[in-house]
Amino acid sequence: MPATSEEPPLAHGWHALEIREVAGSLGTDETSGLDAGEVARRVELHGPNLVTAKSGAPPWLRFLLQFHQPLVYILLAAGAITAFLGEYVDSAVIFGAVIINAIVGFIQEAKAEKAIEALSRMVVTAATVRRGGRKFRIPSAELVPGDVVLLQSGDLVPADLRLVSVTSLQVDESALTGESMPVQKALVVLAPETSLADRRNLTFAGTHVTSGQAEGLVFAIGNATETGRIARMLAGTVELSTPLTRKITALSRLLLWLILGLAALGFVVGVMRGEKAVDMFMASVALAVGAIPEGLPAAVTIVLAIGVKRLARRRAIIRKLPAVETLGATTVICSDKTGTLTENQMTVQRIFAGGKIYTLTGTGYDPVGDLLHAGAIVDPDKHPALRECLRAGVLCNDSELTLADGRPHMQGDPTEAALLVAGAKGGLVHAEAVGASPRLDMIPFESEHMFRATLHGGGAARTIYKVGAVEQLLERCSDQLAEDGSLTPLDVAEIHRRVEAFAADGLRVLALARRHVDADHDELSHEHVKEGLTFLGLQGMIDPPRKEAVAAIACCRTAGIRVKMITGDHAITARAVALQIGLADEGAVGIRVVTGRELEAISDEALPDLALATEVFARVAPEQKLRLVRALQSRGQIVAMTGDGVNDAPALKQSDIGIAMGISGTDVAKGAADMILTDDHFATIAAAVEEGRGVFDNLRKFIIWTLPTSLGGGCIVLLAMLLGFTLPVLPVQLLWVNMTTALLLGLMLVFEPKEPGLMQRPPRDPAKPLLTFPLFMRTGLVTLIMVAGAYWLFHYESGVAGETLAGARTAVVNVVVGVEMAYLFCCRSLNRSIFRIGFWTNRFAFLGAVTMIAAQLLYTYAPVMNRLFHSTPLPLESWLRVAAVALAAFVAVEFEKWVRFGGKRGEGKELE
Repeated sequence: MPATSEEPPLAHGWHALEIREVAGSLGTDETSGLDAGEVARRVELHGPNLVTAKSGAPPWLRFLLQFHQPLVYILLAAGAITAFLGEYVDSAVIFGAVIINAIVGFIQEAKAEKAIEALSRMVVTAATVRRGGRKFRIPSAELVPGDVVLLQSGDLVPADLRLVSVTSLQVDESALTGESMPVQKALVVLAPETSLADRRNLTFAGTHVTSGQAEGLVFAIGNATETGRIARMLAGTVELSTPLTRKITALSRLLLWLILGLAALGFVVGVMRGEKAVDMFMASVALAVGAIPEGLPAAVTIVLAIGVKRLARRRAIIRKLPAVETLGATTVICSDKTGTLTENQMTVQRIFAGGKIYTLTGTGYDPVGDLLHAGAIVDPDKHPALRECLRAGVLCNDSELTLADGRPHMQGDPTEAALLVAGAKGGLVHAEAVGASPRLDMIPFESEHMFRATLHGGGAARTIYKVGAVEQLLERCSDQLAEDGSLTPLDVAEIHRRVEAFAADGLRVLALARRHVDADHDELSHEHVKEGLTFLGLQGMIDPPRKEAVAAIACCRTAGIRVKMITGDHAITARAVALQIGLADEGAVGIRVVTGRELEAISDEALPDLALATEVFARVAPEQKLRLVRALQSRGQIVAMTGDGVNDAPALKQSDIGIAMGISGTDVAKGAADMILTDDHFATIAAAVEEGRGVFDNLRKFIIWTLPTSLGGGCIVLLAMLLGFTLPVLPVQLLWVNMTTALLLGLMLVFEPKEPGLMQRPPRDPAKPLLTFPLFMRTGLVTLIMVAGAYWLFHYESGVAGETLAGARTAVVNVVVGVEMAYLFCCRSLNRSIFRIGFWTNRFAFLGAVTMIAAQLLYTYAPVMNRLFHSTPLPLESWLRVAAVALAAFVAVEFEKWVRFGGKRGEGKELE
């Protein structure tokens, strides 16, 4: 039996068996694969091709870890000492608050982790298999032992395979064996004792195909694979920490020790003044509880996790939480062209063959259209050069066109699909052409060679067809095909003129060539295609710009984000597309394009200035992207880089935001990226940047709202301790305020909609502090109003109004909550009036406020709450005074906004 996800590998080595023995052991056909019925049976028997993730901490331990915080230790100590002093109700409330806080933290942490894990499961590895003689693209989790898997350059090997067909296959196995160089694979039978690193006829799950193509039989899946053990060791709990949350955690700890120092100072001063130590201890506890924003780090993580969900709805999957923060600061987006800025529906529009220009009608992958010359429909059978040019495009091809839901779908490369469609318009059906001239061997396309070649049988001789970049093919051609099919001298100058004419109109140009070889040729190597080729013609195709990309680029430019196109296309083609999508500066008649060859000649010292000044880079090799990213970062730019290939991975990792294509991207690129686009659209990047800015805005609003909450409560107690006043508020009462307001008020800012003008601001400076001087002054203003209002109301209620001490303290608690509620609505926008953004644009804020009011009524009038929190019912007049203080805070902040910004001047601006 084969090794499955639940079984260990076989004792004998698959590498020591002949291919027919492997197929027999696996009960499969190495040519056609398994049928649907057998696949279903094996899925039921063996389960999914998944590695069991390393189990994280059990729930009970994660719950206990909620208590592993310095502040909680202080609260537990305070509760224990309070109980020792006989204040059992207060002690119970303190312990209850700690437990409730732990429960809330446990639930929210679990939700955040599950959200990230759910999103990560959306990014599944895909595999190409042959089942029942047909090719399918399926999630790798659906693989079963005995499946025939097809590999090509850029793939992540989805399971352990015994190779049955190999074409120049090289695999990076460094993650498994430590071998630094890619391993050349071969169809050989090896000795049973051959070490893992030397098993050249096997490929292993999790390794990367760097070049070539192959087919292999699955013999191990899931935990039974060689890399399964490594994957389980690497798997772990989701890391929810980010640079920002770590900075906030550090701030919280600094505040913790600062406030503990002030509490100790107040305790000492009070005792020296003759106050009872017990009273001073309770006051110190009240100061610590009231002033420390204990829930801030957890709340920030929740905000970011919710932001990840929002981005997923915009078709951007965030793999690493720091990307949410960095998105808002992005200054440069380096984007690929094909499929990201364009439709990825390549269409051949012109053909140059036999000295004539032919045009094709129709668009996309629908094979309906005509071939025209001088406006008249032509029959390719009467134009031998045209027909041979079409034949080369059809035969030197690995893509397929299928019908699904009545619409044509491409499986393979869009460029090759365009060649298939062009051939079909000329009457050359792919299956019929391959049947007449079966393929014997091939050289797959590689970025360093820029061509593909195939060897075909049929007839007395055999023919090599080659398709690729014009520069690569022309220098290897010795003649060309005339219109009537005869051979004529190669006219290089004329061909270059046609290439430039095609490219000037935004067409991507491919050259096609052939070479006849002897009938005994069964293999194809680079030696066979380096010279002696016959030039057949050019095919010019276009991938039209996406309409939404044009609008998205304009939006990015308005937002102060520069968009740079980095493509492997011809420089003239790149320039034409760049002008169509609006990369040129306003009023410019042209656009500068720098080629990869020019980049090679530029020093690292000169590159940063060039990279900043240039919008389009053409004919760029994947490794040159890394240089461009580093050059831009050396000038302080925050760079987002798109990529889809294996060689893009270094640039994706180096960039501040690595963005992989979810559809066209290789598994290696996805693994290196911070964000994955599920639709491959550039517009999704712009939407993600906007969403990232909105998430950061709301995060900042929450932090700015919570600071006066903590400082106000702490200052009320500290002032009483230093001046010898009666405490206006008790520790358990401040616990109530902190627990309820953070949950019912502060978190409502998470749901604040994005403000107008969000994408009209310049990018955020990552070095800029969260609390700028104006915000610091605003925090001080609200804190002052809260403290002054609390003391005024405390003395008024206990003196003029004749309330008891419990009544005065109840009024103080309500005024603190009232100021926080009023400031919540002010914080819905840091620079614009609540009247301009609209009261009802965040209904969650009103729901939180109404719920908070209900909680305060319960706190004030419910007998059980009176006993627990030493509160007492208040008359209507007291509520009016509470409302007056809250209204004063609201008016003061809104007036400060009006003075600083005025009218609509706050739109599109940040509070500096």
